[in-house]
Amino acid sequence: MYKSGLTELEVVLAVARRRGFRAAAVELDMSTTAVSNAVAKLEARLGVRLFHRTTRSVSLTEAGQKFTARIAPSVINIKDAMTSILAHNSEPAGTLRINSSLGAAQMIFQPVLLKFLQRYPGMVLDIATDGRMVDIVAEGFDAGLRLSSGVPQDMIRVPISEQIPIAVVASIDYLATHPAPECIEDLTQHACICARLPSGITSPWEFMRNGKHLKIDVAGPLVLDAPLMMLASVKQGLGLAQLPEWYVRDELASGHLVKVLEPWSIPAPGLSLYYSGHRHLPAGLRALIEVIHEVGDINQQSVLDISLSGH
Repeated sequence: MYKSGLTELEVVLAVARRRGFRAAAVELDMSTTAVSNAVAKLEARLGVRLFHRTTRSVSLTEAGQKFTARIAPSVINIKDAMTSILAHNSEPAGTLRINSSLGAAQMIFQPVLLKFLQRYPGMVLDIATDGRMVDIVAEGFDAGLRLSSGVPQDMIRVPISEQIPIAVVASIDYLATHPAPECIEDLTQHACICARLPSGITSPWEFMRNGKHLKIDVAGPLVLDAPLMMLASVKQGLGLAQLPEWYVRDELASGHLVKVLEPWSIPAPGLSLYYSGHRHLPAGLRALIEVIHEVGDINQQSVLDISLSGH
């Protein structure tokens, strides 16, 4: 009868999930050599090759696909059972893996994540930012962080914020040479800094007029996929940008940026943490949820931060 340790099985699943030995080694906090040796030893005992290996890629063989599909649920159940026992410890410890959009991670970093780490020094937050939605269970994450409207229906959702105010903003320098737009149609006369969606297409700007939701295609000198780069560009006077107010709160408070087209602005859905209800809730994730409940709506927290800073 073949005997194999749980570590070897976890290594095989990580290599399959990450499609590479180096990426799996980073996830598991092991050396690449140790990961490669673990896979090789298991393959030798099973008498079958689990992975196709080339200098550029690693992929499952047919036998590897069948094997990982069979062992994955059992490994998850074993890890959940171990986590359940460890949850009785008074202080959560270990690694909590979260998949998030970059903007969502930035929004909750100071009010939620820093507070969590300060309270639980034994915890490690491993946050992977990705524009695309991923299957957090299949990819080995404990939780996800996205706009509430994008959370899969089969997940348990923990709201972090109410709707997120969105604003079209411009710098004082830009408006000194370009009359502020007075209606949505005026955008055709302005340089607009556009956002690229994970799919690769340019995101339209969204407004509300007479109760009707409008999506407007805009054009300008830049198409970017990072809100902080968009903020830097609008501060330099390169054009208008439509951004969550969270990103521009300090510039608005200082008067370096101003809002335009306010009557037609509409908010984005709020943020939510989400996780699978089919697995045991790790102690670290339970502790993070408690911090989220304590902080409350991060939009209100942002207002408090501004008032305390003296703006």
